[in-house]
Order: sequence, then structure tokens, then C-alpha cells
Amino acid sequence: MSESTIAAISTAQGEGGIGVIRISGINALEIADKIFKSVNNRKITDMKGYTAAFGKICSNSEEIDEAVALVFRAPHSYTGEDVVELSCHGGIYITKQVLRAAVSAGAVPAQAGEFTKRAFLNGKIDLTEAEAVIDIISAKSKSAARAALFVKDGVLRKKIDKVKEDLLSLAAHLSAWADYPEEDIAEVTDDIIINTCSNASHVLKNLLDTYDSGQAVKQGIDTVIAGRPNVGKSTLMNLLSGYEKSIVTDIPGTTRDVVEDTVLVGDVILRLSDTAGLRDTDDKVEKIGVDRAKKRLEQCGLLLAVFDNSRELDNDDKELLKVAKDVPCIGVINKTDLPKKADIDYIKSKIDKIIYISAANGEGKEELVKAVEEIAGTAKLNPSEGILSNERQRLAVSNALNSITEAKTALELGMTFDAVTVSLEDAISELLELTGEKTSDEVIDRVFHNFCVGK
Repeated sequence: MSESTIAAISTAQGEGGIGVIRISGINALEIADKIFKSVNNRKITDMKGYTAAFGKICSNSEEIDEAVALVFRAPHSYTGEDVVELSCHGGIYITKQVLRAAVSAGAVPAQAGEFTKRAFLNGKIDLTEAEAVIDIISAKSKSAARAALFVKDGVLRKKIDKVKEDLLSLAAHLSAWADYPEEDIAEVTDDIIINTCSNASHVLKNLLDTYDSGQAVKQGIDTVIAGRPNVGKSTLMNLLSGYEKSIVTDIPGTTRDVVEDTVLVGDVILRLSDTAGLRDTDDKVEKIGVDRAKKRLEQCGLLLAVFDNSRELDNDDKELLKVAKDVPCIGVINKTDLPKKADIDYIKSKIDKIIYISAANGEGKEELVKAVEEIAGTAKLNPSEGILSNERQRLAVSNALNSITEAKTALELGMTFDAVTVSLEDAISELLELTGEKTSDEVIDRVFHNFCVGK
């Protein structure tokens, strides 16, 4: 437990109904007593955990604001330390005055993520659960929030702990059997090693397989809407955005630059780019827009390739179909309310997933949502099973899986059990790194650096 007592504003900076100043540390109760005076003269140091008192915040005998003091006693608090949360009226000036009073009374300003870092260091949460806290705060969809909440509740940790314990038991058994042959220790068979490694590999591989889908839920997908002029790209952009983000006219070449927006389609966040119509043009300004559109196509994570149902395919359409084979793509057949002239069978021969819409009147949006969820892999994603939330976690699981594979290979090649044990210990080390049970201060600092002050 740290010797210093920290304080910070834990609510967003701005006007609001309430603002919360959190104080945590060995002297949290005494510091709060110096600045909080309850209406019944009850001292915070005399209060039990999970109790509250109403009173006023004072500094140098001057009243700052009315407040409610909520007491949490160690170890039953967020940080595992004594904690007092002072809820005053929201507002930048008032909350800063209360924080200043706490600092004057002996607290030190908290660093970014220091409350959660102390929770980790005090054994309240592991590193994956700590990272889930910031994912909850930054969640932009229901699925993202649910996925982060399940990880915060320990779903991922329990899954990793089971794999780790199985590998530890096997490694210990191998070492004991090899080091103490005279003892009555059960022989380790090839089948035991293979079964343990296979079960561990299955769990870790499933986690890796859902990583990209989890990222789509959490961070979104860079998505480009492309097509020749006047196929309805801007209308589709506006349909997904819910308002007129892009200019819509009957004049070809209206969109001359990339128009961007972030929208929620089903449970998938799409970082949309409505690009200039793809065509050869002598207009210098439009040509710049077309060149930018082509560059975006090369870098996107999802292409919504739009085609006009009421017009025959031209060379620009066919050029787009060539690009579509190199990126995840949904073919969007627009203007289905008009007579069909486009060669749909030709489009189907180039793009696997086709949907039909009339962007002007909103028909087909549900079909588009379903297609996006399927291609992003989120349709079958179950957040309650736990997902990897960042590259640090993905790399640790990938390295552990590789080490387990090496252990199985060593066995199959007839190498000694010592070689198998070395690979198993490497896998265990990676899993300990994942949960934070064995990791460097640099990694820990990097994790909490992304947090806001007060969390």
C-alpha cells in the first residue's frame, strides 16, 4: 500500500449536477476530516465503510460548498485503500476548489490512472481487468460496453487462469518426474502432454480468432463508400449518418473530397468516408478528389461498393469491382425502386456479399446492417465469453500459443521432456505477463498512461 494519499476530480470537467472528488490512501479519512464538516458534527474517521454523511466543505474556515461524503474503508474499496468520495455541486470552479482544499490538507494530486493502478498493485484487479476500465469509459456501443464489463468482471482472467494452472501442473509434474525418479511419482505420458497442450491451444486460439471482431466492436472499422458518380453514395452516407452529411444532387461530381463521419451500424462502429465518384475527369479539383478516393480504397477495412440498379455497368463500375476483390467488401445495389438495367450476375461473380437498397427512401437498411455485422464477424461474437481488448493482450496470447505449439512439436520429434518443459514455461510466462502477475514497471506504466486523471 502506498504511503502517499492522492486526490483528484473523478467526474468530467464541466458543468453538471454533481462533481466527485476522490481521496485515496493511508490518510484519506484524516484529510477528509480536515475539510469536511458534517451537519451533525460526525467525524469521518469515526464512520464505518459504505456509509455517508451530509455537510459542508471548508478551507481556511471558509465554506466552499455543500457535499456528501461517502466512506470506503480498506480493503473494501476500489483501490483497496481507505477512500473518501466528496460529492459536491458540479462545475469547474467548485470542484477545483474542493480538490485544492484536499491538497492543502495533505493529499497529493493523482496521476493519470493512479486510482486504478493502486487497485491493480493492491491485488483488487488484474491487468486485463484494469484495461477493461478504460474500455468501459470509452465504449461507443452496447456490445463494446458489455464486452468491457465482462472482462472487468474477470471472465477473461478466469479463462486465462484455467489455462495457466493446467500448464503449471503439467510443467511441475514433468519436472518432478524427471528430477526425482526414485520417488513414487506417476509417469507423465505423451497423451497427458498432448491433451493438456491441445486444450490450452483451443482456448487461446478461440481468443485470437475473436480479436478482430472485438476490435470492430470496440474501435470500429475504416469504411469507404465508393462508386461512380450519382450511384447514391452520398444518399447512403446520409442514410447511415441519420442526417445530411453529404450534399446530394443529380449533378455528377458533387462530392469532390472525402466526407467523413462515425456511425453505429447495428453494433459495429463504422468510420465512414464518402468519396468522390470514381471516373476519369478533366476537372482538376474533382481529379484530386478521385485520387484521394482511390488511396482510401487501398487502406480501408471495409468497402461499401455502390452500384446503380437503373444503369448499365460501365468501365468505372468494372474498375471498382477489380479493387473490391482485394478488400472486405459489400456490394450495395442501390435504386432498387427503379427499373433494373445493371448486370447483377456480373457483380455477384466478383463480390460474395450483395445487398439491395433504395437509399433515397431507406429501404434495405436492415439488410445492410446484417451484412456489416456478418462481414465484421460480430454477428456470432459473444461478449460474455471474454475478448482480448488490445494489442498487448493479443501478442501475449499469440506468444503463449506459439510456445505451446513448440512444446507439442518437441514431443513429436522425440526430444527430451526438458525441452517440452522449457516451452511450457515460456507459455506460462506470457500468460503471467498478460494478467500482470509477472510484468515490468514499464509495461504497467504504459497501460495506465492511457487513463484519465481521477480514474
